[in-house]
Amino acid sequence: KCRTGPLDVVFVIDSSRSVRPFEFETMRRFMMDIIGNLDVGPNATRVGVIQYSSQVQNIFSLKTFFTRADMERAINSIVPLAQGTMTGLAIQYAMNVAFTTQEGARPLHKRIPRIAIIVTDGRPQDRVTEVATQARNAGIEIYAVGIQRADMNSLRAMASPPLEEHVFLVESFELIQQFAKQFQDRLCGVDMCVEREHGCQHSCVSTPGSFYCECNPGYRLNVDGKTCSPIDACADGRHGCQHHCVSVRGSYSCRCRPGYYLSQNKRSCTMIDYCSFGNHSCQHECVSIPNGHYCRCRSGFTLQPDSKSCRATDLCNGVDHGCEFKCVSTEGSYHCVCPEGQQLQADGKTCSKCGAGHVDLVMVIDGSKSVRPQNFELVKQFVNRIVDLLEVSPHGTRVGLVQYSSRVRTEFPLNKYHSADEIKKAVMDVEYMEKGTMTGLALKHMVEHSFSELEGARPLSHNIPRIGLVFTDGRSQDDISEWARRAKESGIVMFAVGVGKAVEEELRAIASEPVEQHFSYSADFTTMTHLVENFSLNICPEEGKGETEIRSPCECEALVQFQTNTVAILQSLTEKNILWAHSLAQMTARLEDLEKQIANKK
Repeated sequence: KCRTGPLDVVFVIDSSRSVRPFEFETMRRFMMDIIGNLDVGPNATRVGVIQYSSQVQNIFSLKTFFTRADMERAINSIVPLAQGTMTGLAIQYAMNVAFTTQEGARPLHKRIPRIAIIVTDGRPQDRVTEVATQARNAGIEIYAVGIQRADMNSLRAMASPPLEEHVFLVESFELIQQFAKQFQDRLCGVDMCVEREHGCQHSCVSTPGSFYCECNPGYRLNVDGKTCSPIDACADGRHGCQHHCVSVRGSYSCRCRPGYYLSQNKRSCTMIDYCSFGNHSCQHECVSIPNGHYCRCRSGFTLQPDSKSCRATDLCNGVDHGCEFKCVSTEGSYHCVCPEGQQLQADGKTCSKCGAGHVDLVMVIDGSKSVRPQNFELVKQFVNRIVDLLEVSPHGTRVGLVQYSSRVRTEFPLNKYHSADEIKKAVMDVEYMEKGTMTGLALKHMVEHSFSELEGARPLSHNIPRIGLVFTDGRSQDDISEWARRAKESGIVMFAVGVGKAVEEELRAIASEPVEQHFSYSADFTTMTHLVENFSLNICPEEGKGETEIRSPCECEALVQFQTNTVAILQSLTEKNILWAHSLAQMTARLEDLEKQIANKK
């Protein structure tokens, strides 16, 4: 048998009317003799058969049968078409259909020879030269076998080079079976892997007249065509392993870092929940980390030295205190306080508002992706706490809001809303932008647009204070220095509020002088309510000039009272000094009289 390696062989059989029935029988035996000497199988040689006349008929494809018995039964059942001789059409079909991977041909990169055996007894009725050239260029090796009346020029036009090895002419159908042995030797040839020193590191595969090297599974052939290297299945980056990829002979497996276990999908890793073991003894919360756990207390409590129990230390952070401005913790209790110039109301929580102060306030809030949605909601609550301190009206305090990330968006200008309730509702409806942190761009927008008369800022001639509050949680991705300077030069009083990873140097650059009174910082979004106190803006400035008088009634009354008391005290002291001087003169006169009386008696 021919054991020189796997082949993909397709017989292209002429069944035109010129082939008589007994002659067609010899063609059947020719095909079966060839197949009988091939090592057929899915991983060995595959065989297909098509017949043609004026049309092409597929008898069985390369993927249909893998035993000689099944192939012989199919060949014996062929009914000749008995029409014209369209050999070119048959070659076209073999190239476009029979030798495709869909019909069972092995992929070209596996280098398994594709062989077409054309058997014909006459001259083609169509053109074969061009289509045969296309088939050969597509990697099909063509053997042209002519019988009796076959045209030699046509055979030579179809066959692959060298023609002396691929063109055969048999004088009669009776001689084709004797020719089968000669053709079989030509088809199989010599086993080059046995006859030559192939040098293949793993395995050698013979092909007619040649050979090639193959590697074992898990290895790839090197550029020298002989040696093999292990395939690193992790190198292409398509493994999908969350932590580590381990290459194993052409395949791979995923592994997790210590403290994690491999999930059911064999790619992602899940942290081991050490808290679920039930032996942590944490009083409040247990937090799992890789290779262990730690205990954490709820807000308003402090973890004790045993690292397990908790004790309340700051009741303001542990309870819903309801203080409008600031909550102050004391030992086992707390109380509310108000900003300077405001008084605590009877409910012990709210503060009186200074109704005489008029300001234009624009708040610029950071909406970058580092803030995160849940913290952005806390920022909006922070903004509304500030609004609660203000007496909002068209002729009183006006409030505008700007949000920024990689771009800047005016949420509402100064002239949009005229009451605190409207502003607070609009704040809660603001949608989180995400993306970058362009603080410099936001300052530019505030200076050029937010404080323009078009957006509701009152003219500078009215002496209405302009206040800008910038809230950020990280380093700006652009320069802030120029527009921070321009804002202050244009008369805007700048306050800077930072949380988390906010950069102190940038906060100080934004804040007005004195800087310590105009910037605040909190390490956590959940504990930033104390910043409202630091933003106890002088909503009622000491004195204003221009159309609108701006002053602090509380401070003015205290000053007048201080002046009145001081004058009264000075007058009282003056009157007492006069009386004391008069008394001293009378006592001196009496002493002089006594001295005279004593001298006269002597």
